[in-house]
Amino acid sequence: MEHPREQIHFVTGRLAEPSLRGILATLAPKVGFDYTVDVLNVTVAALLTTKLVARRMRIPEGTSRVVLPGLVSGPLDEVATVAGVPVERGPVDLRQLDVFFGQAAADRSDYGRFDIAILAEINHAPRLSLQALVAEAKRLAHDGADLIDLGCNPEGGWTGVGEAVAALRSEGLRVSIDSFNADEVAAAVRAGAELVLSVNSSNVAQAADWGVEVVVVPDVPATLEGFEATVERLQKEGVPHRLDPVLEPIGFGFAASLGRYLDVRARYPDAEMMMGVGNLTELTDVDSAGVNVMLLGFCQELGIRSVLTTEVIHWARSSVRECDLARRLVHHAVAHRTLPKHLEPGLVTLRGGKPQSFGDDTLHQLAASIRDPNFRIFAEGGELHLIGAGLHLQSRDPFALFAKLAEAGRTDVDPSHAFYLGYEMAKAVTALTLGKDYRQDQPLDWGHLTEPEAGPGPSHQAAEAARRTGYTSESEGLT
Repeated sequence: MEHPREQIHFVTGRLAEPSLRGILATLAPKVGFDYTVDVLNVTVAALLTTKLVARRMRIPEGTSRVVLPGLVSGPLDEVATVAGVPVERGPVDLRQLDVFFGQAAADRSDYGRFDIAILAEINHAPRLSLQALVAEAKRLAHDGADLIDLGCNPEGGWTGVGEAVAALRSEGLRVSIDSFNADEVAAAVRAGAELVLSVNSSNVAQAADWGVEVVVVPDVPATLEGFEATVERLQKEGVPHRLDPVLEPIGFGFAASLGRYLDVRARYPDAEMMMGVGNLTELTDVDSAGVNVMLLGFCQELGIRSVLTTEVIHWARSSVRECDLARRLVHHAVAHRTLPKHLEPGLVTLRGGKPQSFGDDTLHQLAASIRDPNFRIFAEGGELHLIGAGLHLQSRDPFALFAKLAEAGRTDVDPSHAFYLGYEMAKAVTALTLGKDYRQDQPLDWGHLTEPEAGPGPSHQAAEAARRTGYTSESEGLT
């Protein structure tokens, strides 16, 4: 017996209507539902409330559920009572409707798994107070670090290393010690450190006494001198270890060092391995996210199950969080043999958010239809667009827009509203410069670095308009 097709009623505003209808025309036949679109007499659907929707929407006969814009505020039961059918919020971005209807569910069913551990090094740990050290370690663990690596001074002599390790262990943190000084290592291990970075011919004789896993590095990275002998001794003495041929900076043997990881993996196919990715992120003038993704992709394909990173230089200050996101992305790509694309928006920080474009005709129509005293700001076609009732001004330069606004005779822009417009235009200029998507009253998309601008409730624009004029979004469709 053939089941009846679902009849879904979509609610939106005037500005999003063309985009919504275009998406549904392709999506509905693919998923298998019929649909109707209810265009409420507002401009931007994001500023709708469930109270306003419940009062204005018209439910066609046969509707099986209602989908509201993702940013509609208020309790859904208010709409469900009027509709008499289930009501839900859709995605914030219309372009995610395919995911909302399960089109990508199978490919992402286990997304988020990983098998690469992150060691986050606190450089020059002896210079920090115990309180500062614990705070930094907890921050790194919150961002995704599995072990906190205490970086010691080259000259050694940290008498407080045991106390530091014990303090971190009391917080439930796992700890590794980064030192060639035998006394420091011994004290750290007694206090609970579980991994020693690093061991070569200079200190391999003490490794068996520590009773913990160690990281093997060559005496001379460029030639792997001493590497095999150190590994053989550790194997003979039963010391657990992981291998790190050492990643070199660009200009100092970077390509050759990647080749050594390949060679070591071929020579020791079952060995645990580690890579210190900070030698590239810290020592290259480039934002760290892309570098971390590439290196963790290399590690994932080669079976390198731990990475060491740092957050010293300012452009690498989010490396732990980036590695945490990257290890999930590369695991999914390798496990499913799928491109690591359109899976992790949090790693696209500089150019995150594909720009939307409505076109001049739609913006002109919008200007002609507005009745309230508010301004709408758009960033597209290389220019800023300031739109109000019967007004459509455009320029790349926000100062020029303010001059045009004055020439248009708008005398109702008080200092508070001018500040608001200036703030929004600054965001819009940034979006144009970087090719980002700009949406008024919404934060720019900086991937995992995005910070919310405001909590739930009326937008800045609606609140300011209500203060100035007494207009509200519910009484006048102020959106």
